[in-house]
Amino acid sequence: MTRFNPARRKTLGALLMVLVGLLVLAGCSSGSLGAETVTSTVGATSGDESSSQASTTREVPPVATVAATPAFGTDGLSPIEPLTFSVAKGTIDDVQMTNPDGQAVQATLSADKTTWTVGEPLGFGKTYTVTGTATGTDDKQIPIQGTWTTVSADTQTRNYVTPSDNAEVGVAVPVSVSFGAEPQDREAVAKRISITTTPKVEGAWAWIKHDDGRWALDFRPKDYWPSGTKVHIDAKLYGVKLDETAYGRADITSDFTIGRNQVVVADVNSHEMIVKRDGQVVASYPASYGRGGDNGDPALVTRSGVHVVMEKHPEYLMNNPRYGYTNSLQRWAVRISNNGEFIHANPASAGAQGNSNVTHGCINLSLADGEAYFNSAVYGDPVEVSGTDIRLSSMDSDVYTWAMSWDDWKAQSVPVGAA
Repeated sequence: MTRFNPARRKTLGALLMVLVGLLVLAGCSSGSLGAETVTSTVGATSGDESSSQASTTREVPPVATVAATPAFGTDGLSPIEPLTFSVAKGTIDDVQMTNPDGQAVQATLSADKTTWTVGEPLGFGKTYTVTGTATGTDDKQIPIQGTWTTVSADTQTRNYVTPSDNAEVGVAVPVSVSFGAEPQDREAVAKRISITTTPKVEGAWAWIKHDDGRWALDFRPKDYWPSGTKVHIDAKLYGVKLDETAYGRADITSDFTIGRNQVVVADVNSHEMIVKRDGQVVASYPASYGRGGDNGDPALVTRSGVHVVMEKHPEYLMNNPRYGYTNSLQRWAVRISNNGEFIHANPASAGAQGNSNVTHGCINLSLADGEAYFNSAVYGDPVEVSGTDIRLSSMDSDVYTWAMSWDDWKAQSVPVGAA
């Protein structure tokens, strides 16, 4: 017969309590990567009866998180879109972004190792892959993985600057940054444009829609350019969004020089055309101007205002069916507006040159005088016409910059640079 021993029962009870405590402590161990599993166990005993046990398990995620701007997986991005991601409650261990060829893209990591930013322009029509890891404040490591995709290559749009590199131009030349598509965000685009002049020259930029439909930012100085001025234009247009289907194909620069100061003074009522160089008269030619002032036809009036030499041709076919001529060959033609105004030689009006106005609006000279002036003229020279009651305007010329007063030009000006 077995007798009950109270002391033995107390000893067994104590051992069971120790075992239960050890089991609970064992359920609190952790791993090094990914979510942590926590298990708790509770036992119950009653005498020699068998024990019952209940168990619960929960996942504890890493505390570090990654947030990308724009979000990973975004496509249709400009090649110059700012791309960045940050890690909260942790730091970046290692990360790399590669193009489709596996080449690494330059990037910068913040001093506290929480923010990573792309550091170079990307290409058109490419998908870039980001891979790496970060470690949270709980010492758990998480993956960093995602992609960004840029707009397709067929969105690249050509833009250009005039005057072009190494040109030597006249003192009234306008600067024009022309766009292959009308910019939707003009303010943002203007911030990508800058001008540097030596010496410093006061001037202003304005948006102009030109005769061929293109939009441009045009610059003119307050007064004629000083001779010898060095001009540098910087248009950082690579990847710049113009509209939904057009992005700048390349950055553009132009370095040109303002040449000698040559100004044509053309008083319609004087029947003479004077050429000045640095303020001094260097040539005076008998001339005939538009006859519209005499016969009342405004289409035949030589417009008053500051014209600009735009182009020149040793021979040029002129057309005006309304007035009875087509493909009329003219010599030594210097275009000064887009409404058909030229300074050119015309033997047919030789008898009127110096005494009356008989032309359709052009300034006619003799063959010898036309050639002499032609050889002296350069793109950007001003031609100051006066003596008529119809002024040059945007309806007459693609280059009407100087037909406006400085105050009027300044009133429509916009700030540039500081992008």
